[in-house]
Amino acid sequence: MRKRVLLHVGTPKTGTSHLQDVLFRNRRRLALHGIHYPAHRFDAHFLAALDLMRLPWGGLEHEAVGAWDALAARVSRTSGTAVVSHEILAAASRAQAARAVESFGDAELHLVLSVRDLARQIPAEWQENVKHRSVVSYARFLEMIRDPHRKGRIASWFWSVQEIPDIIARWASDLPPERVHLVTVPPAGSDPDLLWRRFAETFGLDGLDLEIGTERVNPSLGVPETALIRRINRAANQVVPPADYRPLVRELLVHQTLAQRTSSPRLALPPDVHDWADDLAQAWVTELRERGYHVVGDLDELLVGPQAAYADPDRPRERQVSAAAVDAIRALLVENARLRRDQARLEGELHAARSAVGWRGKVVGRLEASGAGRRALVLYRRARGRSSRSA
Repeated sequence: MRKRVLLHVGTPKTGTSHLQDVLFRNRRRLALHGIHYPAHRFDAHFLAALDLMRLPWGGLEHEAVGAWDALAARVSRTSGTAVVSHEILAAASRAQAARAVESFGDAELHLVLSVRDLARQIPAEWQENVKHRSVVSYARFLEMIRDPHRKGRIASWFWSVQEIPDIIARWASDLPPERVHLVTVPPAGSDPDLLWRRFAETFGLDGLDLEIGTERVNPSLGVPETALIRRINRAANQVVPPADYRPLVRELLVHQTLAQRTSSPRLALPPDVHDWADDLAQAWVTELRERGYHVVGDLDELLVGPQAAYADPDRPRERQVSAAAVDAIRALLVENARLRRDQARLEGELHAARSAVGWRGKVVGRLEASGAGRRALVLYRRARGRSSRSA
């Protein structure tokens, strides 16, 4: 049977983290059914994507050197179906995509793209920028992505990972439409298992006894919480290095603390941007239907839908921001207290170890001062199987 490669190239914020987590944790069980997820560590496909696209990523690009060729080699050693998945692959250029496709040899390649409506993707992308130290306002972000010239890092990256027809054109220009699979993210309020069932159908996982576990989420923030993080970025970016920002801000404050405040107003599109996004989405849906791709879900789920209630994150209610700030300060105090306890424990262990070393040194010194003591040390060291002079 000819080998198949299911190449999942995004898009971001479409349940990709959960899918990758399930594939990684079940990779041995899947292999028994002829489905292979070649990864020796959870972020193996992420590193491979960085290597393929030569993307700078906080120093990880150095660790990623050679990762794509290593992944392609693992795929070549499999039989049946191999799955490669990471959402940043959506940003690959035509040349990079061609190199990736070529690396899989004569395997039957299928492109998988999970997609979500712009009414959710646009605010999510701005928030993701804020969670990675950005201080750009929402209004400025919206202005940049609507610029027809798409100048600058923010606009070029946004469209490279969100413009669905263009992503498919870069990756699948030589593929027949039946080998391009679009998985649409269900609307808000849908059955929470529906997206997973769509992924399972697309990747041939239906009926398999898999450990699904708790969904890995890249949690979203409300309006006041995002405004707070942007203010923290403005105040702290110059004094908190990236290596400390991730555990303190992105993990402790964003994921563990502020994301739990689910009653806050949610990010949405302002009315003027909503109409623009709706026109664009309708054009995309028309084009995708004409191309005849395999759709798991419904292309109409890409339409923007009715205008949601809008709260401006650039002008949030200060009382709501203050409440979020109190929760953030509390989390930092709790974490600092934990670190102080750990520090005290470690200092106690270090003191005890130093005392033990000092006592042992005095005993050895006394033994080595006499012939009988030296002979006793020799016998002790031989019994322990050591040839060094240290006791």
